[in-house]
Amino acid sequence: MALVPDLVDSSSRNSPSAPATPASKPRLSVLDRVRLGLLGAGLLCVLTGLLPRTEAVANMRRVGPLLLFLASVIVLAELTRRAKVFDVIAHRIAILGRGHYPALFGLCVLFASATTIVLNLDTTAVLIAPVMLALAAPARIPPLPLAMTTLWLANTASLLLPVSNLTNLLAADRVALTATGFAAKMWAPQLVSIAATMVCLWLWYWRRGRRDTDRYVPPEPIRPANFRERALLLATAGACSLFVIAIPVVGDRIGIAAMLAALIAVAAFAVFDRAALRLSLIPWRLLVFVVGLFLVVPTLSRFGLADAMHALIGTDPGASGAFRAAAAGAGLSNIANNLPAYTAGEAVIPRQNGDQLLGLLIGTNIGSIVTPWASLATLLCLEFCRMHDVRVPMKRFVLTGLVLAVTATAGAVAALLLTG
Repeated sequence: MALVPDLVDSSSRNSPSAPATPASKPRLSVLDRVRLGLLGAGLLCVLTGLLPRTEAVANMRRVGPLLLFLASVIVLAELTRRAKVFDVIAHRIAILGRGHYPALFGLCVLFASATTIVLNLDTTAVLIAPVMLALAAPARIPPLPLAMTTLWLANTASLLLPVSNLTNLLAADRVALTATGFAAKMWAPQLVSIAATMVCLWLWYWRRGRRDTDRYVPPEPIRPANFRERALLLATAGACSLFVIAIPVVGDRIGIAAMLAALIAVAAFAVFDRAALRLSLIPWRLLVFVVGLFLVVPTLSRFGLADAMHALIGTDPGASGAFRAAAAGAGLSNIANNLPAYTAGEAVIPRQNGDQLLGLLIGTNIGSIVTPWASLATLLCLEFCRMHDVRVPMKRFVLTGLVLAVTATAGAVAALLLTG
């Protein structure tokens, strides 16, 4: 599930030339109103007794460490973007490709996959997508293949580590797996998912018949202009590296590791660019949305949603149950959204059915690429395409996404069962 800053705020951060309007009052977007409405509905559920307070408190205790992690990692990623770390990497990737599309394709897949895996899909959606689209013009690269690579891999590469996706953090907590234990279960599904994504990307977006030229123009590298820029680049890159190194050793304290890495980046900006440190860096929308969701979904489960999900998913602990949960998760994600689909499905799966729960996770992570609203990562990537005047044919988007969702989800569940 992608929990992202507001679309308008994100676009303004990535468009420094946009005119300032200091006199205008900040306006709440439609998404902001939905988030606040969800929080209000959740609080009303608790106040009216529809959701018992003991259950609400238990849910907040469970989600607290996850909110710490996500808030910290988004601050870290935003400051890393401001220090131009992602821009430097993207330009170096295009230079390494030396004008050859197959080489560029492999490097872009590696870049988007690695970012999604270690910094979560929010980073890929919010920060990598606009960087890759901005790279298209100077390198004369068709933008649609770059857009679809980041959009798809933001979802399909989010299986390997608990930090890759909020749903992963929930699942790892439910089945009591550390980061290394989770990776040991999910490495094969992740490889299958990325491989299926690469095949579909090449066939429908990257091969010669889908682009106009045989070669592209490698851009000039981005270099820090002065000591201040160099210091920020090295400090934020170092903070990200330390966080990645800490992932396999910190266990369930991943939120603390992310917070410490974010504090390193904040300290660097406090010294060299204090004006960049604003309260808007704190993703309050994320906090509001998740808190509201973890109050509303349990309430709905008490009044019929659990029965419907139980009928869809069942309780078979074997292969049939895993495939059934994956199909239900993917289907519900594309009807509504992947985080509500996961949380509703998790509530009806017996705790001992680990493979069935991970099957649900695979369906909600990989399968949420068919409709634009299936994940907020998908929605945001499409918004950046609109901002960069990149046309994404919706019929082609839905049909190719459907093929990838079915094949990658089925293949990943099969890999889970064969290697588990």
